[in-house]
Amino acid sequence: MMSVGEAAATVVLFVWVIFVAEVLTRGLFGYLAGRSVQHYVAVYYNRKIIHILTGGLVAFLVPFIFKTPIFPFVMAMLLAVFLYVPHRRGKLMYWFQTGENAYEVSFCIMWGVVITLGWLISGGESFWFGVLPVVFMSVGDAITGIVRNILYKKRTKSWWGNLAMASFSIPMGAILGGAGMIAGAIASFIEHFESNPIDDNVTVPLSSFLILVLAKVFAPWLLSL
Repeated sequence: MMSVGEAAATVVLFVWVIFVAEVLTRGLFGYLAGRSVQHYVAVYYNRKIIHILTGGLVAFLVPFIFKTPIFPFVMAMLLAVFLYVPHRRGKLMYWFQTGENAYEVSFCIMWGVVITLGWLISGGESFWFGVLPVVFMSVGDAITGIVRNILYKKRTKSWWGNLAMASFSIPMGAILGGAGMIAGAIASFIEHFESNPIDDNVTVPLSSFLILVLAKVFAPWLLSL
């Protein structure tokens, strides 16, 4: 059952996301541009910072704040619309959006869908079935992106980045036991591959979520929750 506290928390979290996207990263873009950092490099750093400070942080807080996924799902869909409109109008938020793709929109959609599905699969007993794949997408993918940006100064795939992602995702997966660690390893491998318009914001959470679902059905002893 929805509560006033959950509604208030949703508003606070929504404002936080908008602050990171509209204020914090815009300021960081200006700082990086002032230090002669290439435009796309600055944009890519900002996208990964948004991954961590919004998608990752908010997802981690969900199990401790909400009883159902209704508010998180609605928030995610509203943010997806908020991020899609600039693409539609041709007026991008240049400090983190790019005309080459709208992956940040699919990020929001998958965030809301996977967290909701995870809660439903658990029978309403645990958010972690959905939160963990979303954290892999938000924080794990951000880590691999930051490593690649440092090494290559451009958006590219690198097994070094995937190794860095695995160093986070596998231990993080221990929240759900062995199955979670396996899901973290699979997510770190899958991230290396994408085929536009299907990006790793889709494949990473879906693949790891599928591992957790299969474990729940066929190997529940691999799960700690």
